[in-house]
Amino acid sequence: MNDAQAIAYAKAALAAWDVPACTPRLIKNRENAVFEVAGPNGTRAALRLHRPGYQTNAAIRSELVWSQGLAQAGMAVPCPLQTRDGDVIASVADAGRIASLVTWSEGAPLGEGGVPFSWDTDKQAQLYHALGTELARLHRISDTLSLPDWFERPRLDVNGLLGESPLWGRFWENAALTQVEMALLQEARADLQGKLQALSEEADFGLIHADALRENVFVQGDNVSLIDFDDGAFGFRLYDLGVAMSQNWDFPNASELAAALCEGYGLDEKSAALVPVFTVIRALASCGWCMPRYAPNDPALITYTNRAVKIAKRYLDGKPIYGA
Repeated sequence: MNDAQAIAYAKAALAAWDVPACTPRLIKNRENAVFEVAGPNGTRAALRLHRPGYQTNAAIRSELVWSQGLAQAGMAVPCPLQTRDGDVIASVADAGRIASLVTWSEGAPLGEGGVPFSWDTDKQAQLYHALGTELARLHRISDTLSLPDWFERPRLDVNGLLGESPLWGRFWENAALTQVEMALLQEARADLQGKLQALSEEADFGLIHADALRENVFVQGDNVSLIDFDDGAFGFRLYDLGVAMSQNWDFPNASELAAALCEGYGLDEKSAALVPVFTVIRALASCGWCMPRYAPNDPALITYTNRAVKIAKRYLDGKPIYGA
């Protein structure tokens, strides 16, 4: 779907909501196409055309019910706006996509993957402390919500992360890997499976954001908020912290950022020591995620696979995961 098609489909989608006539401003056209539009009361809102085949209609509705519950509990998260028919999603037949409209999130992204932070190291640590606090709040509130019987989100349990058919793909079969590298990732996978199995009985498990990357963390002053719950799932709570560190794992101040994140979350020393393990797991998962999206020689795919190999080797060699 090119940008012009995306804008045309967005205009068609808006017919399902009572909104003033407007030209949607395309923000990104990647997994989902996301637009800035005028909402039903004329204020800014975000329209999403959801990627086909990723989530069922029930799963998309579930995401929106979840975020609405979080918002009602006081979290600054995107909240769904109802269509004229009282639903929270609408079908865009010509596009073969489902659309949703949510309230606008104020602030600017924490950063962008592969791009140095614009803040000094002290500010970075302060923001990651705030992110840890916000993730803890997300998990705590999610456990209090009364969710409908039809609520449906994926499971990022041992099988969903490291099983024979992981949610994001069989990362050890990435075509950009050499045979030696495939064997390395398989070795890391087997080791991590055992570690997660041992954790499963005592680990905190429930609804998680599952994609708290810099692009999905918005900053206003000293405060942070989360957007884009599209990947939200039932999973290990520590996975959220591992994801947050996956873009920073090789930074010189990575250990300081991880410490601030864990302190903000309120982790004890034993649990904090497991966050690097979940950063490794996220790097492996991303090696699978990129497979259907890029050609084997695409620089982006090679970046993901190189990261997975480097971080898996550190893990198997017993070296610290964080730091240059």
